[in-house]
Amino acid sequence: MSVQDRLTDALYGLGWSAVKKLPEPVAVRLGRTIADVAWKRRGKGVRRLESNYARVVPDASPERLAELSRAGMRSYLRYWMESFRLPAWSEERIRDGFTLKDSHLLTDSIAAGRGVVLALPHMANWDLAGAWVTTDQKIPFTTVAERLKPESLYDRFVAYREGLGMEVLPHSGGSAFGTLARRLRDGGLVCLVAERDLSASGVEVTFFGERTRIPAGPALLAQQTGALLMPVTLWYDDSPVMRGRVHPAIEVPESGTRAEKTSVMAQALADAFASGIADHPEDWHMLQRLWLADLEPRPSTGEPS
Repeated sequence: MSVQDRLTDALYGLGWSAVKKLPEPVAVRLGRTIADVAWKRRGKGVRRLESNYARVVPDASPERLAELSRAGMRSYLRYWMESFRLPAWSEERIRDGFTLKDSHLLTDSIAAGRGVVLALPHMANWDLAGAWVTTDQKIPFTTVAERLKPESLYDRFVAYREGLGMEVLPHSGGSAFGTLARRLRDGGLVCLVAERDLSASGVEVTFFGERTRIPAGPALLAQQTGALLMPVTLWYDDSPVMRGRVHPAIEVPESGTRAEKTSVMAQALADAFASGIADHPEDWHMLQRLWLADLEPRPSTGEPS
């Protein structure tokens, strides 16, 4: 392991061991202070966040985009402060920390024995939403985690999420899809963060007027298992409570090839995500490139432009 990797792992370890011991008001102030310092430095992540917000709010002035990126960094650090503290939260604290609108769409389907795929964008605190599902609703679920570097950091995240009651599968390796399909056929719940394609082989969709790719997995799982595909969006307001909404299920088209059905469902998923993000852009934590126009260009063919 390199020095950088050891440092990264140690910093995350310090967060989980130290921040969770802080009184909540102190952790809140610490997160806001770190967010403001990072925002003022305008590093690569902050600049990318602001660029992404420019797609979401195309008529925003530079001043408005700066306000959004500052609020976005505060939201992002709130996510981290909460996540570091989640393992020490009581069931009552988790239950009181989240309100989910139209949760019956999820619970009624699970109670009827039908599998559900919940697909979310990177909004607010998806870990808190997952902890609420497992502790308050008593519904176990399976999810997938990106393999992080160093490996020890990935292990920390897996242990953290398993400690919250989640079954965590590695994104790479090829066996995750089959396991997810079995869970769904058994009437289980699968939760996937799904607005950013990590495989470079996702489905092209229009997202805030421009082309990007999102994972095909949620739509394919629904097609192959008969599970319901439901988008979920999350947001913070001025209270300590995080809020969310379960959107109506995305239907599998009655006709078309598998690829055509997947394309239609993926676009519907992107549209649901976009509606939630447009309402609460500051709670969308996308500090990476997302749209195809922003990705690294392909190598030149040598032909004149």
